[in-house]
Amino acid sequence: MPVTAKLSQLFYERLGEQVANELVDWFNAVDATYRGDLRELNELNARIDRVVAEMEARLERGLKEQTRWLLLAWGTVLAGVIALLARG
Repeated sequence: MPVTAKLSQLFYERLGEQVANELVDWFNAVDATYRGDLRELNELNARIDRVVAEMEARLERGLKEQTRWLLLAWGTVLAGVIALLARG
């Protein structure tokens, strides 16, 4: 959506119709470029958000699995210590 810049009549009189129209066209081109860049950045941000969410889910699954193994290891050690104390 181009900017519909309406310049004052004095601006047209001082610069001339052609120069003022060229200036408006240039502003519209700059606006279109910035809008395209902004759209591209927003799409990249959306992709980054998805990757971050996936990484968080993987990390959470990994921590759950690691915690399960840690508890199993501690349970094994504890069982061994109890067996030694009961025997001794």
